[in-house]
Amino acid sequence: MTNLIPQKALFIYFRIMKNTIAERIFDFLKDFPPFHVLTKEQLLTISKNVKVVYLQKNTYIFKREEEIHDHFYVVKDGAIGIFGENDNVLVDECDEGDIFGLRALIRKGNYILSAKAIEESIVYSISSELLEKIIHTNVEANKFLIASFATNTRNPYSNEDKGTLFANVESLQKDESGFTEVQSAHYSKNPVTCNADISIKKAAQTMSAKRVGSIIITDQKKPLGIITDKDLRIKIATGLFSIEDNVQKIMSSPVITYPEDITVAEAQIAMLQNRITHLCITKDGTPNSKLVGILSEHDIVVIHGNNPSVLIKEVKRAKTAEALQYIRSKAQELLQGYIEQHIPVFFISKIIAAINDAITQKAMILSIAEMETPPPTTFGWLAIGSQGRKEQLLLTDQDNALVFENVAKENYPETKNYFLSLSEKVTHKLNTIGFEFCPAKMMASNPQWCLSLDEWKQQFNTWITHPDEDKIMLCTIFFDYDLIYGNKELVDEMSESIFESIDTYEIFLNFLGLNALKNPPPLSFFRQFLVEHSGEHKDQFDIKARALMPLVDAARLLILSHNIKDYNNTVLRFEKLAEVEPQNKDLYTSCINAFKILLRFRTQQGLQHQNSGRFIDLKSLSKADRLKLKGCFKPIKDIQELIRVRFNLSQML
Repeated sequence: MTNLIPQKALFIYFRIMKNTIAERIFDFLKDFPPFHVLTKEQLLTISKNVKVVYLQKNTYIFKREEEIHDHFYVVKDGAIGIFGENDNVLVDECDEGDIFGLRALIRKGNYILSAKAIEESIVYSISSELLEKIIHTNVEANKFLIASFATNTRNPYSNEDKGTLFANVESLQKDESGFTEVQSAHYSKNPVTCNADISIKKAAQTMSAKRVGSIIITDQKKPLGIITDKDLRIKIATGLFSIEDNVQKIMSSPVITYPEDITVAEAQIAMLQNRITHLCITKDGTPNSKLVGILSEHDIVVIHGNNPSVLIKEVKRAKTAEALQYIRSKAQELLQGYIEQHIPVFFISKIIAAINDAITQKAMILSIAEMETPPPTTFGWLAIGSQGRKEQLLLTDQDNALVFENVAKENYPETKNYFLSLSEKVTHKLNTIGFEFCPAKMMASNPQWCLSLDEWKQQFNTWITHPDEDKIMLCTIFFDYDLIYGNKELVDEMSESIFESIDTYEIFLNFLGLNALKNPPPLSFFRQFLVEHSGEHKDQFDIKARALMPLVDAARLLILSHNIKDYNNTVLRFEKLAEVEPQNKDLYTSCINAFKILLRFRTQQGLQHQNSGRFIDLKSLSKADRLKLKGCFKPIKDIQELIRVRFNLSQML
């Protein structure tokens, strides 16, 4: 390995000889992909050959244009920054468990980015040759590496490329997968432009106002040149040109142009060959046609990083709701890819939930920054319904609520108005991102659902002790909540109050049980699907109300009856119930399997038809799909029968 580390830096290699150290490395790596899919023997072999590297802050691991090492790296502790040109642009930040330095190995070229410790760090250095030998016998690890770290493999799941980590780019075929190098690059369709006769100062002010790193100089909507942040640093900040000079003095011209269907691979090659960071996208791919977009090196990094950790890091960097909307659209592509790859739906739901939560948290942070004053007291932002259960895979309408700490009576009106105003900002941002406003206005911007802690306690107690159809319906929504942002203690107190109220009025569970039986197994006496008889969705099957919700309602009721807290997810509820009631383990397991199949099916339908996936045209389904759906209905029947008997509901029906 080329030693490019300054000699004064403390850079220490430990050859792993002792089994105890190797076992510690094994225990660390086994929790992170792709090591989690290796066999114990394979991972132990790697662990015994790991080199441990200690890095002081600002120590380089590799630099741009440097010849690639024969190792890649995993962060054990600390943080490693991945930097672009001149080490001024932080492209990515790698922390515990993150892999870096692999893409250059796969590409077999010099490093195009630099890696530097941005705090005191320990990284594991792993031989690429050793990993390559192992993954030739581990298809799952191979698939993961190819798909997640953006090799030159254009079709990583084709039969021809199976078992191949280092692919020959010339021999590969085009594929539409969202995880391949020939996917169409997603570029900004709203490039910031200016005329050729304005001053550099005016152009810089426009860039600042629009929060962009480049501006394109156009004539009759055709690109003439481009100015980037780098031009302003090198040509203006150094005094080479005056800020009052014309933009033509410093613009790079001619621009490099490509058509709208440019692929990721083409964009990478163009940027490397021309040593540039931006490409202009025009109607016919030439400078003589209309400008339609701009593609930056950062966009390529995001495309390559179309994995959860990178998307969440992008969320943290986002400055606007529009930027969050773009990231959420990338999450939708991620969802599509996961579904196509038959990744387990429970895993998918956790990933999408994490992204949704991060987006909501950022929307909250941006909104608080827009308020004239900080929050007057602590509060909690709650996702309710499917997002609260972490089961919201598709972009559906938003359901949320807000709880704030109790305040003195004289301060209450001002406090509530503050949080209503804040909630208005957050819900509007979520709407911009793609989560439509709730038609029933079950949002924190509604005064009904923006309450103090005592008000929430009182409301829950009223719903529980004086149940009617409407209050039970509200319980099924608001009892599935999850804290997204704010004070956890407030939410814990809310939960305690629910169980205290149920303890004093246990018959509430019977009413909740009746609600769980509201939708019987969705087959008629003649084993035909029960479909909608009228309205917009006549003759369609409502997979949410008739199949998913009976399982959701059953899991909620049964977990509440055991006084078990902190289990809001349907699958986790059934898993806990199987543990608490081992005599019913088989039933709860079958409910889990049915729920996963139904959730995947709804998600597939939603992605296919670009909607919520709730209503399904049965005529469009194959016989196999109809049989698969019907197979999920027996657990619904069985769990409802258990509820009917356990809560003596036959007398109440």
